[in-house]
Amino acid sequence: MNRTWKKISAIAILGLALTACGNSENSSEGDSDFTVGATQIVEHPSLDAAYEGFQEALKDADLEVDYKFYSAQGDPNNSQANAENLVADQVDLIFANSTPSAQSALQATNSIPIVFTSVTDAVAGELVTSMDEPGENITGVVDLHPDTIQYTVDFIEEYFPGSNIGMIYNAGEANSVTQIGLVHEAVEGTSLSIIERSVASSAEVHQAATSLAPEVDAFYIITDNTVVSALDSVVQVADDEGKPLFVGEPDSLEKGGFATFGIDYFSIGYRSGEMAAQILKGESTTSDIPVEYPQDMQLFINKTAAEAQGVEWNSDWDESAELVE
Repeated sequence: MNRTWKKISAIAILGLALTACGNSENSSEGDSDFTVGATQIVEHPSLDAAYEGFQEALKDADLEVDYKFYSAQGDPNNSQANAENLVADQVDLIFANSTPSAQSALQATNSIPIVFTSVTDAVAGELVTSMDEPGENITGVVDLHPDTIQYTVDFIEEYFPGSNIGMIYNAGEANSVTQIGLVHEAVEGTSLSIIERSVASSAEVHQAATSLAPEVDAFYIITDNTVVSALDSVVQVADDEGKPLFVGEPDSLEKGGFATFGIDYFSIGYRSGEMAAQILKGESTTSDIPVEYPQDMQLFINKTAAEAQGVEWNSDWDESAELVE
């Protein structure tokens, strides 16, 4: 994880340079073996880290690649247009970074190979029929370890029993609906309860957090692209109100989340890049490569955020967690 966090600033700069919402920019110039299209729903540290991991894997595979990068700026309509632009550009492969991006890419082409990541549930998102048999032109790596939500809920139950947990999500994101359902399943039989607010855009996140604050003891923000792109708004409320903020992935700790059981987005991006390299080299097709889960998961805690959010420190965490200052 340290490598990912150290690269966040550079990634952010890259994202600003490449950001497009109907226009693409090449991230490399000169002769190349392949042209790869990259489509991303929005810029935030996790998705940016996954994109960098993807690029590094292709570099390590000794492939010379030109990239055409499109960002949808959080708008699904832009996502579809971006995917269609990549098809028109006749790229050799599409890297779809998020559920909406992968759905748009699959709607746009049934022939260009698609490799995705930052997708929570590839089956529920109707990207693949099964993890083992992904389909004719799509495969990738999901970003939800099967135990992430259960472990997070168990942690809250152990150290913050009886809490009302505030959750904000975009009901238009299939990955978020799946996760909300898993959280409800995980809290059954515990002392915890869930209070939700749904938003349609990042502009609504601060108001949702403010309205939740009087009703909840803690916040839990899953890997919802709309909300994570405006996570600063939730952090502000959590700090002001002294409510611990649990997040869905480690990169959100960089912005002020308190704790998560999470994965390294650079790593899942890298693994997706390895899949893409196999496909581009002709060693495999998408239908030969099963969809994969992340390999590793652990507890991460941001000590600075804990102090800002009034969390009483437990000595157990010194041994059990990867601590972030």
